[in-house]
Amino acid sequence: MITYLQNLILKSPNQLISYADFIATALYHPEFGYYMTEKQKIGRQGDFITTSNISDVYGRLMAKWFSVVCKKNNLPPNFCEIGAGNGRFAKAFLQEWTEKINMPLQYLIIETSPYHRKLQSEVLNSYPSVRQMNDVTDLKSFEGIIFSNELFDALPVHVIEKENGTLNEIMVGLKNQQLVEHKIPLANQDILSFLEKNQSTLHEGQRMEIPLAMDVILKQISSSLTRGIVVTADYGYTTEEWQDPRRSRGSLRGYYQHKMIDNVLVNPGEMDITTHIHFDHLIKKGEQFDLQFITKLRQDEFLLKAGILKELEDHYDPNPFSEIGRRNRAIRSLIMPGGISSFFQIVIQQKGLVEITTHLFEG
Repeated sequence: MITYLQNLILKSPNQLISYADFIATALYHPEFGYYMTEKQKIGRQGDFITTSNISDVYGRLMAKWFSVVCKKNNLPPNFCEIGAGNGRFAKAFLQEWTEKINMPLQYLIIETSPYHRKLQSEVLNSYPSVRQMNDVTDLKSFEGIIFSNELFDALPVHVIEKENGTLNEIMVGLKNQQLVEHKIPLANQDILSFLEKNQSTLHEGQRMEIPLAMDVILKQISSSLTRGIVVTADYGYTTEEWQDPRRSRGSLRGYYQHKMIDNVLVNPGEMDITTHIHFDHLIKKGEQFDLQFITKLRQDEFLLKAGILKELEDHYDPNPFSEIGRRNRAIRSLIMPGGISSFFQIVIQQKGLVEITTHLFEG
């Protein structure tokens, strides 16, 4: 990977590439990219953990919630998951659907990683309703729900910084064959337009990641969706929250064996790279692409509205060492203050539906 990046930089104008180009290569290069290689990434033996890998509760509860949304809004039971990872969420969802919900189901997975497609095929081979696709653009005239968990935080971003009153773009170059940062005056009109449209300002010394790739994915999702709901689970900040001095160095991070790495230029292709997303931009840009904003809830609030406490009531067991006891601890970990769900937001958008705001939850 490092040799490939060195050659890419040497062949680029001024021998510099943007952070977006670096991240796209480090994560998604067909041969060397982190997500493309044959390496475990999720779970204890990987580099990071997701909500769906804590317990099957998340996937099972989403299946129940989805069935309610379909019935209340006359939607066909078509569920599309973008970026399904190791397939654990899909398996939990499908188990719940098969055991408890008496409706036919079409479960589509959009996955760019050959490694993850293989894992998904292995864990979901007993579910004939599952179909895999390589890209969002493969989805045509879809009706149902399009769901993603930690999709947007893994997209390439540009990085900018304000220094001595001037906005600079942080580029990636070489020094003694090592990857290093290099600042140039900000000239990218798409970045300037992003800042203007979102009324984003940087204070002196502040860094910020600019998610231009988000626009592309949102447009593709909207173009693929004829009628239904888009559910995005991710972590990030509002425009106001980005102004907090605690965000002054941005949010670009790497994760390797569950350790946070501040310098993402180290060991490209060997670790996950992630940023917090711009929620206000996700919502505004979605509206521009005919994705009407419905609500944004903290993930624990969403889970409570979707009925996660019923799971505790229905499966009470005082024995802490039983399977039910372990499951109940997992449920509590999803809704307890300071738990993983308090760091995630659920954004719900719709296209082609009427009065959806009153038909998302039971009761």
